[in-house]
Amino acid sequence: QVQLVESGGGLVHPGGSLRLSCAASGIAFSIYTMGWYRQAPGKQRELVATVTTAGSTNYADSVKGRFTISRDNAKNTSYLQMNILKPEDTAVYYCNAERLATPYSPRRDYWGQGTQVTVSS
Repeated sequence: QVQLVESGGGLVHPGGSLRLSCAASGIAFSIYTMGWYRQAPGKQRELVATVTTAGSTNYADSVKGRFTISRDNAKNTSYLQMNILKPEDTAVYYCNAERLATPYSPRRDYWGQGTQVTVSS
């Protein structure tokens, strides 16, 4: 059974920092692209950052220079370090694991249950 379990969310003041973790089980973690997405109330889910199997990263413009995504294949865990947090970063943050289709297997896409991040004074 595949599980992605996020942790590390909470309430933080503007300008503060949080580190989210996503612990994966039931998948061959090292062959999945890991991503973080977020969804604010009344808005669609949006991409925050991704890290490929090769370690290449991609960020939404709104978080570039403030957030850092990383992965530890030995621990089957992905991280999102969030610095200089702003009220507009308030959202539920979701972990994603994706493996694109190959000639031998279909596309695989898994989600965590989400963790709340609230940035408020």
